[in-house]
Amino acid sequence: MPSGGQRVGGAPPKSRESRCRRELRTSDHALARSPSARTIARLLTIGRDQLSKAETVTVAAIETGAPMLVEARDVIANFQTMIRTRLPGDLDPWLERACSSLVASLAKGVAKDIRAIRAAISLPWSNGETEGQITKLKLVKRPINSFSRVCWPRSSP
Repeated sequence: MPSGGQRVGGAPPKSRESRCRRELRTSDHALARSPSARTIARLLTIGRDQLSKAETVTVAAIETGAPMLVEARDVIANFQTMIRTRLPGDLDPWLERACSSLVASLAKGVAKDIRAIRAAISLPWSNGETEGQITKLKLVKRPINSFSRVCWPRSSP
């Protein structure tokens, strides 16, 4: 090994610090600055098994620092479960709980259109097929419309 503690090729020697310690040091540094609202929303809505170690530490800090966010996450998760399992009987208790949380604006919107929400939860029909056909039609028409906007030279009569 050449003098000066450098490897052949000029690369500095590797640090003896373990990868685990580097992750912990990085997560401590990440906690020093507060994450953006978008990052917090992503971290709170993603499954815990999909989080890295640093993200798990950040979520734990958020949960201890802002318990209202944890409640809002639970309210949203309950709403998703209610929609997916089609349980319209859970709508009224969910509305009461949601009105007193950070997602009160969502609860007010649901309350305004409660008949449609109940129908969407309880009835087996969906307009998904119609929406898919409309999207397909728009995708077909888009190139045609852009082609027709091109200025074509006029032929003289």
